[in-house]
Amino acid sequence: MGNMPALGDLLLSLPAVLWAITFHEFCHGYAADLLGDPTPARMGRLTLNPLAHLDPIGALMLLVFRFGWAKPVPIDPRFFRHPGRDMAIVSLAGSAGNLVTAVACGVVVRLLPGPFISIPALGRFVALMILINLGLGVFNLVPIPPLDGSKLLSLFLPPSWLRGFFWLERYGIFILMILLALGVVQMLITPMIMTLFHLIL
Repeated sequence: MGNMPALGDLLLSLPAVLWAITFHEFCHGYAADLLGDPTPARMGRLTLNPLAHLDPIGALMLLVFRFGWAKPVPIDPRFFRHPGRDMAIVSLAGSAGNLVTAVACGVVVRLLPGPFISIPALGRFVALMILINLGLGVFNLVPIPPLDGSKLLSLFLPPSWLRGFFWLERYGIFILMILLALGVVQMLITPMIMTLFHLIL
């Protein structure tokens, strides 16, 4: 997971990265829209156009290290009837979309294994598609701002902790980058990603 991929893998990874990022953010926006928030649609984020969702650094991380992030979809919880519950649904929707993609790819391979065995590049592509979607989905559940897991965590914190948590949010990206550089995040999430990967295939 932490090694630089070969050139062939990088090329095969490009469409997988674009799909993983795009569908992840689309699912956030679609869930918010269903729950009454028109903000994603108004901001042009209720689309499968990758350019609307691309964060250059996050996409590069996903391409090279198999986990990263996209440009967050703007959400206004004031439109939700049940803000806590609905925000949790929206936060989980992106990772759920990635998991659905990974499982769908695995089902296709299991039902029609022939082409993926006889054409190595095709087999490698679908493996990368599964791995990258799992990487994005699991990574975004890490409870460090600005990742989706931090929004879920804030819903369960005692009110007295929220002020400190929102203060920490300003420095979340720096904390996240330090933990990535030290390999802490990789150590925590890679076993989960690889377990899901082997279960799916």
